[in-house]
Amino acid sequence: MPIEKWSDSIIVVHVADDPLFCEEIGSAERMIPPCSAVLDFAAVSYVNSSCIAKLLRLRSQIVSNDLRLVLCNLSEQILGAMQVTGLDKIFEVSENVPTALATIQMSKPRAKKAVKS
Repeated sequence: MPIEKWSDSIIVVHVADDPLFCEEIGSAERMIPPCSAVLDFAAVSYVNSSCIAKLLRLRSQIVSNDLRLVLCNLSEQILGAMQVTGLDKIFEVSENVPTALATIQMSKPRAKKAVKS
């Protein structure tokens, strides 16, 4: 799984197809530093339920640090499955790596919730 450090706060992860996909997403959970990430699905043709569970955990880890996770280069099959299951409303999806990077860079930082004393 090649990981590119695009900037100090953004990495691009080029994930492989099954059988390595699920394994790589699990590894990414442990490897990705606290930064926003783009997951490039260009080589991925199929995603099963255990892989989706790992993606959801990775998303939770990244979002809990007030960072962004954007999936890109999804095949029609994967995008269709995400739309049918409603996962397209949970994950940020972009057409390709440059668009995903622009999405992260051009977005305003999320406001932190006020802490009640």
